[in-house]
Amino acid sequence: MPLERLEDEGLEKIPNLKLAQWTFRAGLEKTPELLRKQLLEKITKCIQDDNMAPYYELVCKELNLPIDQRILKSMQSVNEAKIKELDAKIKDAEENLGDTEIRTAMMEKAHYLSKIGDKNVNDSLIEEGGDWDRRNRLKVYRGLYSMSVRDFDTAAKNFLDAVATFTSYELMDYKTFIIYTVMSAMIALKRPDLREKVVRGSEIQEVLHGLHTVREYLMSLFDCRYADFFLSLAGVEQFMSCDRYLHLHTCYYVREMRIHALSQHLDSYSSLSLDSMAASFGVTPAFLDAELSRFIANGRLACKMDKVSGIIETTRPDNLNFQYQTMIKQGDILLNRIQKLSQVINI
Repeated sequence: MPLERLEDEGLEKIPNLKLAQWTFRAGLEKTPELLRKQLLEKITKCIQDDNMAPYYELVCKELNLPIDQRILKSMQSVNEAKIKELDAKIKDAEENLGDTEIRTAMMEKAHYLSKIGDKNVNDSLIEEGGDWDRRNRLKVYRGLYSMSVRDFDTAAKNFLDAVATFTSYELMDYKTFIIYTVMSAMIALKRPDLREKVVRGSEIQEVLHGLHTVREYLMSLFDCRYADFFLSLAGVEQFMSCDRYLHLHTCYYVREMRIHALSQHLDSYSSLSLDSMAASFGVTPAFLDAELSRFIANGRLACKMDKVSGIIETTRPDNLNFQYQTMIKQGDILLNRIQKLSQVINI
């Protein structure tokens, strides 16, 4: 079935999260003034069309805009009249109808409160269902939340589970969902899992044919084309910096993906020259030297660098030795704390 048909059959977009994205973009300092003006016009139109009085107050507060009291009072009066009408339907259902009709009336009120952005009241009215469709939707919700708080492992797991059954068009379109899935999977999965679940995933690849930049980002890393990968990563950085879910994690994500690519390349060699590795990544030896020095010093890369000869030697980490050294270090810390505590007790 075409994606357009599937999207039409999804839930109504309540709340419309495109409005939240527009609000976020309008609040960025780097957003051009012309684009900001266009975004504010779209936001204002949506708010007035749906009489979103609570959301109007929230947007004005976030973007430091003056509140037009005439417009606000007009929308509030419409909201109050609609809520009274919905409360009357709930009361009628409770007095004259059954449980199904009561639940339908309460859900209608919850949807309306969500539509106008009144989250405080809406949270107390939403009821979770336990059917198959809702469980699948919940995976996407959980994945999106996990991604927004930098838990990419959980995000990748939930997104990948929902790829074949995605129907949460009230959150995002399917292409955006695939972009988030690929980005989360690339930072969270090991290479074999990435191959099985993403590179060979038919549903993902079908969408990636229309998303050339995302496909190039994925395949350049998987095919070990590191110079192309670094170029693609720059585009990913621009995308993330303008995404309201990911902008706070841009530096972290880009740094971790650079480490991932460097580590993947080093795993193939016992030693290699700095110039050769720099050529593979399409960067200067000086830049690569600075990158490697920083990551080696922080213990993120298992290698040693001889700057005089320009040779990088990989060191295979010994897990048993690492655990032993960690135990000794933690034991020393514990002994020091015990000694300090004994001094306090003796006093």
